[in-house]
Amino acid sequence: MVRALGRRSRVASAAALLLAVLAGCGNSSSGGGQSGAPLADEPSSKVNVATAEMVAAKRASKVEACEEGPASDGGLPSIVLPCLGGGEFADLASFEGPMVINLFQGFCAPCKEEMPALQSFYETYGDEVPVIGIDVMDTVPGVALEEAISRGVTFPMYADPGGELQGGPLTARAVPATYVLSSSGEVELLQMGGMTSAAQVKELVEKKLGIEL
Repeated sequence: MVRALGRRSRVASAAALLLAVLAGCGNSSSGGGQSGAPLADEPSSKVNVATAEMVAAKRASKVEACEEGPASDGGLPSIVLPCLGGGEFADLASFEGPMVINLFQGFCAPCKEEMPALQSFYETYGDEVPVIGIDVMDTVPGVALEEAISRGVTFPMYADPGGELQGGPLTARAVPATYVLSSSGEVELLQMGGMTSAAQVKELVEKKLGIEL
């Protein structure tokens, strides 16, 4: 299953961007799970993604530190995102492919269910195809971090509470949504909806990127 998200609308009389409320869950051929609690009406970029409690929890976990990539223009939009749970900010444009990019939320049941599959893929193939997570449009990022840690996630995770990615190549029309960045800088949707095993992730990555792992 996937958890549907509203699209950001522009209000002519204000500079702020407003996001629509959660629309519900749809079905996916590979996902599963029940819908989570609804989002707040207006996720804000002022949401603290690195509270003292989050920083301490991340420090006690095996989640890897966030860091920028080596590229000046790797194909992703130039959007600087904070690190979930504290750490270095990173400009998405610095990341090079091949790479798997997972968009998730803390209260999204299918997101939580696929975390072990992504982590298993990362442990086996991360040297060839790294994985990063982005907690999107989430007003309770502490829950997202807690859920990821509890499921053994160690790949770096960033946060986009204000929906800066919306409208671009990493738009989250629903969560979970997973994209791949190719070595040539092209972004493609890998899967809309949860994945259930590292083998499934591997098969989709090989198909989309035209590589053999």
